[in-house]
Amino acid sequence: MKQMLERQLLDKMDYSREFTDDEVREQIDNLLLQEERLRLWTVQERQQLKNEIFCSLRRLDILQSLLEDDSITEIMINGPNALFIEQDGWVRKLDRHFESGEKLLHVIQRIVAGCNRTVNEASPIVDARLPDGSRVNVVLSPIAINGPIVTIRRFPDRAVTMDKLIKWGSISEEAATELRDWVRAGFNIFISGGTGCGKTTFLNVLSGFIPLEERVITIEDSAELQLQRIPNLVRMETRNENVEGCNAVSIRDLIKTALRQRPDRIIVGEVRGSEALDMMTAFNTGHDGSMSTGHANSAADMLSRLETMILMGMELPLSAIRQQIASGIDIMVHLGRLRDKSRHVLEIAEVDGCAGGEIKLHELYRFEETGTDDRGSVLGKLEKKGELKHGHKLEAAGIRIPPKKETVFSGKKERNANV
Repeated sequence: MKQMLERQLLDKMDYSREFTDDEVREQIDNLLLQEERLRLWTVQERQQLKNEIFCSLRRLDILQSLLEDDSITEIMINGPNALFIEQDGWVRKLDRHFESGEKLLHVIQRIVAGCNRTVNEASPIVDARLPDGSRVNVVLSPIAINGPIVTIRRFPDRAVTMDKLIKWGSISEEAATELRDWVRAGFNIFISGGTGCGKTTFLNVLSGFIPLEERVITIEDSAELQLQRIPNLVRMETRNENVEGCNAVSIRDLIKTALRQRPDRIIVGEVRGSEALDMMTAFNTGHDGSMSTGHANSAADMLSRLETMILMGMELPLSAIRQQIASGIDIMVHLGRLRDKSRHVLEIAEVDGCAGGEIKLHELYRFEETGTDDRGSVLGKLEKKGELKHGHKLEAAGIRIPPKKETVFSGKKERNANV
């Protein structure tokens, strides 16, 4: 019924002019009133059919209702007949599907056209975004064997704040206070973690502590960051090469041009390759308070990955690379998802220089698990393990530094004294 009514509506529409959404809805209403087979349908059934036809013509077909559900964080399409969602941390398959592969391709082209991207058999992989900032990855045949593959990562409509993370138990109040001071003081912070652990969300949260008078430049593959409270904000996005002759603009290109735009801070959405070299250059050229994210299993593994990614961009001695990383990054924050699907800050470490050819990490916080409750939720807390060693940026920013504990020896006894 839906397919037949769509064809009838398309045949009647005048393509010499542009129709508004209200006009399309009116045309659908008129068509439903003329269809005798719908007279026995309930009002709710007719309204559902109307919405489905409208979304098929003007929105993203069956995806539209999923995108309007705030509880859904990921949408995974494995061809026209397999649709999965992640909801409340759990993945499940839906009992709905696209009418055909052509319909799915039509939805894909509508998505990528909205952010000036192209995808086809000649260029079958593309990263795009939706108007609400959701990240979209598309893979077409012949690369995707079981049909067009679409993965949509959704972000909350309402900005997540540090207070919410504390309430959810994702971070302790003490660690949150220190991170706020470090961002305000201009510490260079790198956030690591696996897929779906909340790196982009956490980066958005930290950006809320950036002083309003500073000029911030964001650089991303697909614009996802939501730094809405910063007035002097420049947002830049990469561009793929296309058949119209437009040259590709990479993250490396954007970082280079950002250095000429008088930034106070540069925020790189995510580093995956040789652009790590330019990111570390920005971190080491006076742009204190810069931040970025990357995929890794731990803070130490992220440092090793950065070394490898920098070598992709330039052949440099490993000792020089490690020295640049140790000089450029002040704080490493590692996020993760536990077995109950909850997201937590698992580790916060200070980069404590480079000694003996190795980058040293000084652990400040670590998540300690204490058990599980009756519902299977993991219990635990982000425990403090050490004090910050290098606080000169806090001093320069005029932020109070907690007194350090120093061991004072007196004969055979020892005691702790505040210094």
